[in-house]
Amino acid sequence: MEEENATLLTEFVLTGLPYQPEWKIPLFLVFLVMYLITIVGNLGLIILIWNDPHLHIPMYLFLGSLAFVDACLSSTVTPKMLVNFFTQSKMMSLSECMIQFFPFAIGVTTECFLLATMAYDRYVAICKPLLYSMIMTNKLCIWLSVLSFLGGFLHALIHEGLILRLTFCNSNVIHHFYCDIIPLFKISCTDPAINFLVVFIFAGSIQAFTIVTVLVSYTFVLFTILKRKSIKGIRKAFSTCGAHLLSVSLYYGPLLFMYDRPGSQQADDQDMMDSLFYTVIIPLLNPIIYSLRNKKVLDSLRKMLNKNFEISY
Repeated sequence: MEEENATLLTEFVLTGLPYQPEWKIPLFLVFLVMYLITIVGNLGLIILIWNDPHLHIPMYLFLGSLAFVDACLSSTVTPKMLVNFFTQSKMMSLSECMIQFFPFAIGVTTECFLLATMAYDRYVAICKPLLYSMIMTNKLCIWLSVLSFLGGFLHALIHEGLILRLTFCNSNVIHHFYCDIIPLFKISCTDPAINFLVVFIFAGSIQAFTIVTVLVSYTFVLFTILKRKSIKGIRKAFSTCGAHLLSVSLYYGPLLFMYDRPGSQQADDQDMMDSLFYTVIIPLLNPIIYSLRNKKVLDSLRKMLNKNFEISY
C-alpha cells in the first residue's frame, strides 16, 4: 500500500527562477530576445558553413555541429521557462519531465565531446600542419562527430532509465526552471544513492576525459606557438585558438560545480544560476564568440549578405 501511494505523485511543479513580481515582464522580454538571437545566430552559422565551400573543413564542420547542439539545448529549456512566466499552473507530468530531460542531457554531454574534439583538431592543425590533411580526414571528422552525439545519447539513456526506479510521494515541487535529475533525486521517496553514484561516475568521467583532452591539446599547442619566431604566426595561432578556449572556459566553469554542493536553498538557487548560464547564456554567446574572432566566417558572412543584397536589387 505504501508503494502504491508512493507512485501517485506523477505531476510536478516547477518553481522557476526566483524574481520579484514587478520583474516578470522585463525578464520575459530579455529571455525572449536572448532566445531569438540564440536561434538566429546558431542556425545562421550552420547555414553559412553549409553554403560556403571554403568552410567545408574539419574546424567549421565541428563548429556547425556545436551550433546545432546549442540551438537544440536552448530550445529544450527556454520555451518552457518563457511560458511559465505567465501561467498560473506550472505543472509538468513525469513523462513531460523525462521528455525534456532526455534531449537536454544529450546536448550537454555532446557539447563536452565536441569541445574536446575541436581542441584535438586545433592541436593537429598547429602542431602537425604538414600532416593535417592526412590525419583529419573527412572520414575521421564524421566518426568523431557521430561518436560525440552517440556518447551524449547513451549517457542520457542511462540516467533516463534510472529515473524510472524512483517514486515520489512527499513533495512534487521541483526548485528549478526546467526538469533536471538532481532536483528530482531530492524529492524522491526512493533512496537515490545509486542515481547519485551513477551521475558522479559517468558525468565526472566525461568531464574529466574531455577537460584533460582540452588541456593536453592546448599545452602542446602553447609549446609549439612559443617555439615560433614569427610574430604573425603566433598572433594567427592565438587568434584561431582564443575563441575556442574562451568557449571552453565559459562552458566548463559552471558545469564543474553543479553537483558538488549540499542540498540547501542557497545551493539550489546557485545551481539554477549555473544552469541558466550554460543552457541560455552559452548558446547565445558561442556564435558571437566564434564569428567575431574568425576572419573566414566574417568574410563568408559579408559575401552572403552582398550576394543577397545584389539579388534583391
